[in-house]
This record gives sequence, C-alpha cells and structure tokens, in this order.
Amino acid sequence: QLQLVESGGGLVQAGGSLRLSCAASGRTFSSYAMGWFRQAPGKEREFVSAITWNSGNTVYADSVKGRFTISRDNAKNTIFLQMNTLKPEDTAVYYCAVRVGSRLTSRIDYDYWGQGTQVTVSS
Repeated sequence: QLQLVESGGGLVQAGGSLRLSCAASGRTFSSYAMGWFRQAPGKEREFVSAITWNSGNTVYADSVKGRFTISRDNAKNTIFLQMNTLKPEDTAVYYCAVRVGSRLTSRIDYDYWGQGTQVTVSS
C-alpha cells in the first residue's frame, strides 16, 4: 500500500514563498506520475500541478503558472512544490496524490491521497 505524507505548509504573507514536500512509502514510487491538488473552504478540490515519473512532463493550473514549480526526487521517494509570490487566494489545504488513470489534471484519475498540509496566505 502506497502512503503519502505532505509537509511544509504554514502561514506566510502575500508575496512570500513556501516549499511543500510529499514523501511516499510502502511501494515503488518512481514509476508513477504524481500530482498536487488543493481545496479551499467551501470549494471543490482542484488541480494545481503534476509531474510524470521521469520529470519529463510537468503541468500547471493557469492560476499558478509562473509562480509554482513541481519537482521530484525518485531516489528519496519525494515530490516537491515550490510556491513563490503567494497570494491570499492560494490559501487551501494542499494534497499530493498518485495518478492511477490516464489524465494528469483530473482529480478522478488520482488515488492514494495524503492527509494534506495547510497553506495560509495573509494579505
């Protein structure tokens, strides 16, 4: 059973930066595409970014493009989300997950969700 644990969230002022990590255990991690999603209070969980198993392809939501960078270290079974120039609208619980379907940006194609890490951006 693959297990994911997110970390790195916190409270930051607008314009600041955070780096989220997602550590995987329990199963081979390197062959899977991975994704980051977020869920704000009262809203549905939405796609943020994804990366293929060899880092050959990365995808971003339009709302974070140019500000966020996804990466992975397969030797450490970890993926990262570097978030720069944070905005109050980035406030949400951020989740990582494993892609088990065919699409990189669709929530229903992901499984093995972590417990999430809270990111709060103050104005």
